[in-house]
Amino acid sequence: MRFSILKRLPSAWRRPLAVTGALVTAFWLVVVLAAPLLAPHDPLAQDLPRLASPGAGHWLGTDELGRDVLSRVLYGARISIPLALLLVVLSLLVGGALGACAGFFGRWVEETVMRVADLVFAFPTVILAMVVAAALGASLQNAVLAVLVVSWPSYARVTRGLVMGIRSREFVLSGRLLGFSPWRSLRVDVLPNVLGPLLVLATLDIGTATLLLSGLSFLGLGAKPPAPEWGSMVAAGTQQFDKWWIGVFPGLAILTVVLAFNFLGDTLRDALDPGTARTIGAEKERVA
Repeated sequence: MRFSILKRLPSAWRRPLAVTGALVTAFWLVVVLAAPLLAPHDPLAQDLPRLASPGAGHWLGTDELGRDVLSRVLYGARISIPLALLLVVLSLLVGGALGACAGFFGRWVEETVMRVADLVFAFPTVILAMVVAAALGASLQNAVLAVLVVSWPSYARVTRGLVMGIRSREFVLSGRLLGFSPWRSLRVDVLPNVLGPLLVLATLDIGTATLLLSGLSFLGLGAKPPAPEWGSMVAAGTQQFDKWWIGVFPGLAILTVVLAFNFLGDTLRDALDPGTARTIGAEKERVA
């Protein structure tokens, strides 16, 4: 029964990396929803032995304040992953809307949006995010805003290119001849045809957003103690190099989330690209 269900899936979703990405993502989503039930201790409680190595009583050890590392990693998922998802959604909405208007209307709209995007692209992503976060003040909310500032231009540029390739297609011109307003034509005829590539970009960007947010917290520009955020936990681990478990396990959590969403993004791209899907099928037939 289980194998028959797998056979009904598109070939791209039956690949090992796709299955691995889906399972890891599902695991972390369960952790986000059920962290209070899964965590063995209060992530803020300081009632355990300090700097205890991983063992039966505390599987991932404890930190310098006697807090359970496993509980903090589980609760950290409730901070890092939802904020990364929120950040990607906001970047998609802002960048997609601006890019769609730039690609469809052109002229001064395109010039304005693209020059602002080029201005953001002129600076290294991490450096600009650090500058914005430092200017706004150290907090998770400001870290999200800082990453949003450096993330939306990529969506704007991709959306603009896709819209420019579609706006002169026959079905769009036919709608305009039938009396569609520019806004209705953009909403009804153009945007549904660019959602696939944008969805792929957004899925790949979830891992990047998680990494950037954790990086800002690592530098002291994001989460503030005692919040159980992965980046700040890794930063605490750098102060205790001989107590490797303090920084290794939250670092592994970041690594698995980034890899899982990258696997899902690659699989989604293959599934939405007929040419790639046919290539995968031909390779499997040749191997068989």
